[in-house]
Amino acid sequence: MTSLHADRVARRIDDKVIVDDVTLTLRSGETIGLLGPNGSGKSTLLRLLAGILTPTAGVVTLDGHPLTKIGRRATARRIATVEQHADTQTELTVRDVVALGRIPHRRAWTPPTTSDAEAVTEALRRTALTDRAGQSWHTLSGGERQRTQIARALAQEPRELLLDEPTNHLDIQHQLDLLELIVGLPVTTVIALHDLNLAAMYCDRLIVLRDGRAITEGTPAEVLTSALIEQVYGVRAEVTHDPGHPVIRFLRPAARDGSPPKRSVTSDAPTAP
Repeated sequence: MTSLHADRVARRIDDKVIVDDVTLTLRSGETIGLLGPNGSGKSTLLRLLAGILTPTAGVVTLDGHPLTKIGRRATARRIATVEQHADTQTELTVRDVVALGRIPHRRAWTPPTTSDAEAVTEALRRTALTDRAGQSWHTLSGGERQRTQIARALAQEPRELLLDEPTNHLDIQHQLDLLELIVGLPVTTVIALHDLNLAAMYCDRLIVLRDGRAITEGTPAEVLTSALIEQVYGVRAEVTHDPGHPVIRFLRPAARDGSPPKRSVTSDAPTAP
């Protein structure tokens, strides 16, 4: 069943095209990976899908209704976002941060309800942060901060979750733990990633952006080919296939004297056990 749909959306700033004629349909319960080099339009597309930005052309619809007609508060009850960087100078506990996810469900200046408290408690439990609830946000590790932001998004009780590079600056263990958490959630997910092996391991479907345009879409096995990687990223790679997903091994560029590379390298992400 279709939930969130972008129909030929574009976003321009003055004469610069950031997203250009992208169509994307989210099917209930799937995890979609957004791939592409820096500046390809991934973050902007996520903000268009969330209703944070308005398309300069095309339309984003939720259950067939344009986001512009639904309104920000109603949209936020359905769609939650997790940005690349989140910080605050205010002294907040983990529970305080997670409770921010209940704002779309409350009238201004009204105290939290029992339902609000239960949603926050459940979000902390799902993200394994119950024992950190009273801890200061500023004392958390990078992985704990990311989990806190996901807990805040879950407290919104969304049906669609949009994440922008949530594994940035995390070590391998925390990358894997975080993605295991995300794909296990009962929501439809769009996640922007740089690591192609992580995308292959965890996403049902991939969409590749370049210069703001979607150039291909499909399963990881269909999308992640040596030719596509060289076309989009300008690097050579060997692609093999473990059961269930492709594995990318990047080839070092030839030396300037023309001699072949000594060895190949893989991305940070290990293959699935």
